[in-house]
Amino acid sequence: MVDGPELITVGQLARRVGLTAKALRHYDRVGLLAPAVVDPDTGYRLYGAEQVAPARLVRLLRSVDVPLDQVRACLAEPDDEAAIKQVLVQHRRRLQARLDRVRSDLHRTDHLIEDGVTTAMTDQDTQNTTGATSDERRMAVDLFNGVWRLLEKEDRSVEDDDRMLHMAHASRYHWGQVGAPANLSRGEWQCSRVYSVLGRAEPALHHARRGLEICRAHGIADWDLAYAYESLARAHAVAGDKDQARSWTEQALAAAEDIAQDEDRELVLTDLEGIPAQPRFW
Repeated sequence: MVDGPELITVGQLARRVGLTAKALRHYDRVGLLAPAVVDPDTGYRLYGAEQVAPARLVRLLRSVDVPLDQVRACLAEPDDEAAIKQVLVQHRRRLQARLDRVRSDLHRTDHLIEDGVTTAMTDQDTQNTTGATSDERRMAVDLFNGVWRLLEKEDRSVEDDDRMLHMAHASRYHWGQVGAPANLSRGEWQCSRVYSVLGRAEPALHHARRGLEICRAHGIADWDLAYAYESLARAHAVAGDKDQARSWTEQALAAAEDIAQDEDRELVLTDLEGIPAQPRFW
């Protein structure tokens, strides 16, 4: 077996950096982190001491599911903190878009439950035959879902941002004509989320407060109440008020404990983790 003071085995490297030997072998096979030496007789992988830091970087990036090609790019310039930060910023946008897609599916599912599949299919048939519908509820739903499709885009233009904002307000208007209080609260929450995404703290706070006021006035609880608190935490974080962001996050966490469905609770908790500059509370 090849030996030398600067070489360590795959098992030793795994223990030092917090990866498994299996993961290191996989990263070797995909060309991400090749060993310094492979013993020609035994096939043992041996790593240099200078590979400990790159292996730790791989572990950190893969722990948040950064794609392998972007991990590889970071390894090419391991001392370029700005480049690595940019990779993480882009990855965060992808994760947020993925979360928004899940939330959009959740809201669409809620509408199917509330309206019934038959009604939804009938509405679609009407749209297909007439090209339009005068039903305000359908307008509210379509605009609401359209906002989520724009939130899911990773490369939104300024025009996309404008359209997203106007659609959120239009959806809230139509819910105001035909919706239940829960719909109104969700409409305010969506307006707040859009403003938070756009970095506009004051209107984000306004709509978050309105959403919470509606919940309290009508005794709305469960995930709607938790999300009303979440929107206030997010808006305060955008405003740079960490103390208020932390306070509202704690209230959202407390409200999340009373959410009936595990999946809904997990969605709220995941959203809370995504609030800018927020510490982990759980």
